[in-house]
Amino acid sequence: MNPPVHFLFEGAFDCDSFLGFARHRADRLDIDLDVNACSGTRVSLSVCGQEALVDMFEMACSLGPTDCIVMDVTRSDA
Repeated sequence: MNPPVHFLFEGAFDCDSFLGFARHRADRLDIDLDVNACSGTRVSLSVCGQEALVDMFEMACSLGPTDCIVMDVTRSDA
């Protein structure tokens, strides 16, 4: 298993919508997801899984659900 990767998404979020979207994508990609924090402007997540699948997760969440706007993503080792 690869080490966890931390994502900080910044923008405008409905936490229920964005976290539901992220959980659904993580389930479909078979990666582990931990929610660190969520507010109207920032979402902090940690994921663990195959590198290519984590990359796909990042791309999907960067596009996000239609009622959320992602302006920036910071990725780092957790």
